[in-house]
Amino acid sequence: MADFGRVMTAMVTPFGPDLKVDYDKAGKLAELLFKTGSDSIVVTGTTGESPTLSLEEKLDLYRVVMDAVGDKAKIIAGTGGNSTESSIELTRAAEEIGVHGIMLVVPYYNKPPQEGLIAHFTAIAESTGLPIILYNIPGRTGINMTPDTVEKLSRVSNIVGIKEASGNLEQVTDIRQRTPQSFKIYSGDDALTLPIMAVGGEGIISVASHVAGKEIKRMIHAFVDGNVTLAAELNCKLFPLFKALFVTTNPIPVKLALRLTGFDVGGVRPPLVEAGERETGIVEKALRNLALLS
Repeated sequence: MADFGRVMTAMVTPFGPDLKVDYDKAGKLAELLFKTGSDSIVVTGTTGESPTLSLEEKLDLYRVVMDAVGDKAKIIAGTGGNSTESSIELTRAAEEIGVHGIMLVVPYYNKPPQEGLIAHFTAIAESTGLPIILYNIPGRTGINMTPDTVEKLSRVSNIVGIKEASGNLEQVTDIRQRTPQSFKIYSGDDALTLPIMAVGGEGIISVASHVAGKEIKRMIHAFVDGNVTLAAELNCKLFPLFKALFVTTNPIPVKLALRLTGFDVGGVRPPLVEAGERETGIVEKALRNLALLS
C-alpha cells in the first residue's frame, strides 16, 4: 500500500531570469522541502505551473528531483491534463524515470461528464503500475468530481487517494463514508487541512509548506496524537499565512514568499504576472507575524 505521509508539498518550478527552468535550484528546493517536513513532493502540479512546461521540462524535473531526494522522500509526478492520450504518455515516461506515484487532475476546459471522468482516470490507471492520487479542483477545472464518481474510481486497484480542493466539507465527508479507509483523502487547501482531517482526511498537499512546513507538520501530528487544542492553536496561528498565499492566483504569492524568506525561485511564466503592491504587503505581513522574513 502506498504511504505518502501526511505532509506533501506541491512544489513550485524555479525559473531563472530568462524564465527557463532552473534545474539546480529545483534540486535544492526539493532538499529544503524534505528538511522542513515534507514526506512527499508533487512535481509539475498546478503550483509548478504545469500548463506552461514542455514535456521535456517535466521529465527533466522528475529526474532532478528524484536525484536530489528520491531516496528520502516520495516523488509524485503531476501527469494529469485534458487529453487522456497525452496523460498516459507522460505517466509512462514518469514511471520509467522512477517516480513513486502519480497525481491526476480532473480534465479542464473540455468539461467531460462524470462517465468521461471515470473512463479517463481508469484508462490512465490501467497504463501504469504506480499508485495514483486524483485531484479535484473545480475552481480551476470548471467541473466537480462527485462523491459517487470518486467511490467508483476508488475500486480501481492503484487509485489510492484524492486531493480534495472543492472547499466543500460535506462533499469530503460523503467521500469518506463511501470509500474504504485505505483510500486516502488529502486537503488541497491549507486553510482546510484541520477541518478535513476532522472528518477523516489523511493530511495536506500543501502550498504553505514551502515556508512553514515544520509548523504544518507539527499541527497535523498534534491532531493525530489527540492534542486537538494545540492543533487548533497552530491552525489559528498559521491561518493568516494560508490566506495570504492565495491573495492572488497560485503560485504568484508563494514564489514571492520564498523570495522574501531568502530562497529566490524566480518569477512566474506568462500569462501569470508578478504580485502587485497590495498582494506583496499582505504576504510580507503574514511572514513577518510568523518571524519568517529573511
